[in-house]
Amino acid sequence: MPSGANEIRLLELKDTISQLNTTISTQNELIRSMQKMLQERDEKDSEKDKLIANLQAQLDYLKTKLFGSTSEIRHDQMPGQMNLFQLQDEDEPAPVELEVEYIEVKAHTKTRKPKATYDEVFADLPTEKVYVDTLTEEQKTCIECGTKMVPIGHELIRTELRYTEPKLERIDYYATTYECPKCKETEDPQFIKDEGTPALIPGSYVSSGLAAHVMYAKYVMSIPLYRQEKDFEHLGAKISRTTMANWIISCSKNYFLPMYEYLHRKLLQRRQLMADETPIQVLKEEGRRPQSKSYVWLVRSGDDGEVPIILYNYTPTRAGSNVATFLKGAVPGYYLMVDGYKGYNKVPEAQRCCCWAHIRRYWLQAIPKGHEKDYTNPAVQGFLYCNKLFEYERSYREKGLSFKQIYNRRLKDQKPVIEAFLSWLDQLQPKSGDRIIRAINYSNGCRPYMMNYLKDGACSLSNNLSENSIRPLVVGRKNWLFSDTPAGADASMKIYSMIETAKANDLDPKKYLNYLLEHRPSVEMSDDELKQLAPWSSAVRETCK
Repeated sequence: MPSGANEIRLLELKDTISQLNTTISTQNELIRSMQKMLQERDEKDSEKDKLIANLQAQLDYLKTKLFGSTSEIRHDQMPGQMNLFQLQDEDEPAPVELEVEYIEVKAHTKTRKPKATYDEVFADLPTEKVYVDTLTEEQKTCIECGTKMVPIGHELIRTELRYTEPKLERIDYYATTYECPKCKETEDPQFIKDEGTPALIPGSYVSSGLAAHVMYAKYVMSIPLYRQEKDFEHLGAKISRTTMANWIISCSKNYFLPMYEYLHRKLLQRRQLMADETPIQVLKEEGRRPQSKSYVWLVRSGDDGEVPIILYNYTPTRAGSNVATFLKGAVPGYYLMVDGYKGYNKVPEAQRCCCWAHIRRYWLQAIPKGHEKDYTNPAVQGFLYCNKLFEYERSYREKGLSFKQIYNRRLKDQKPVIEAFLSWLDQLQPKSGDRIIRAINYSNGCRPYMMNYLKDGACSLSNNLSENSIRPLVVGRKNWLFSDTPAGADASMKIYSMIETAKANDLDPKKYLNYLLEHRPSVEMSDDELKQLAPWSSAVRETCK
């Protein structure tokens, strides 16, 4: 027990100090806890800000895809901004300094392009001249002397277009039987029957023209068979969609397949090839669900100045071995222009070329909204690197350079750009941005193939020809939606091959389908005989142009 007031006071002070130390310790712990909470909240807010920025960038990108321009070409430059890739052309003279000269520009009016005449707009239509004769005999009588007037000339007063509704015609063929009049009374009378040309499909009433029309409507005009069925009902004939599907499969197997295989053999002899793939849906594939994705592979000739060949091949899967099998037997060392899909790595003996349009598209998509002219933005810089290559290519075409000249100019002009692009790419270290990271990863994945196109002036810079060739199938798929069976899908690909190859050779696809069905290619025909039915044959061009 403390004996005095001083001792009691000392003990109270010690208790107060102990309590204050405890309070300070508690407060420090609380402060540290609050600081940690604030730091975690700031980190979460930063992550939220990044997420919001990425989502906003995705929204801007989708709006641009839906409502914006689809062109990847940029012609605009910032005022006062020098071109990053401005290189002097060897054909261009050195710049000469000019004195500033002020010229008075007079106001001018914009000239409107003259409206096309009917003769220009309807030049390919047959024209019928109708001479108007609606006046009565009384009106043709002279009001002065009563003499009947006579025509002295004609004047064009109007033009109209008349629509003639399509129609179906039934044609019955009768065989003629002949007998020998001398052998008629003998024990061995002689007869012969003229049965004419066999039916296009045994037991069917379809003609080559009708079959060609059904195929043209589905694969060129994208009209599904069920809608054609309704149209034929309107014309007075009940032709079911199942019947039309059977016509397509039968004609493809019997007549288009030999032509397809001939074109395939010719395609494998080319040194510049292009490929692409797209999914389709086939409902009745053995061992697979109807919702499963099947694939169509497009393989076509390159932009090498020779006759174009475009072939489609249906496969159940997207495995790269499918296209490798299709290209088996090609000329060793040929060039294959494709996109960045890794399945094409399985194609042997091919010098794979990457599509610079795809690379450019990734950088274009990575440009944030409102930063299209921000030349400090890495996405804009990556886009400009790619776009410079296309500017050079356009200049080569405008000058009409040969493939050898293009080869030399590419080494001089484009190789330094690619090398600079790769060096710049190595220095990029983005901290955020999903789309710019995708652009970097896609570009890095194409590194081994970026310069292969420089080896041959006939190689293309992009795979745009393949994308243009596969687009009709994609448009048709949005209308007829799916194929019922693998046989139907395979038949469709054969017909697409005939149509698109004909179009690429400036032929009327409907006329060419009808021409093939009338001449009926067969497996017994030699390549020389099939050559006469190819789209580049003079007889075919004269008939189907």
